[in-house]
Amino acid sequence: MAETAPHPYVGMWHTADAHVRHELLPDGRYVEARGSRESAYTGRYTVSGDHIDYVDDTGFTADGDFVDGVLYHAGMILRRI
Repeated sequence: MAETAPHPYVGMWHTADAHVRHELLPDGRYVEARGSRESAYTGRYTVSGDHIDYVDDTGFTADGDFVDGVLYHAGMILRRI
């Protein structure tokens, strides 16, 4: 079976001060770091078009939108590293 290319949004995203960092993994999982807490939140995500939905491992949900190479999520602005 042929492997599919990872989604174009896979990778590391961060706030301007790098305090919040989202790593979108190719397997549909994510790891969110906050400050010195490297795995503050973990869970899964799905992308539909330019919209992302998160479900963390505790069941908390959130979402965001990608616009012109920027991720807008929960009042934060994240850019690719």
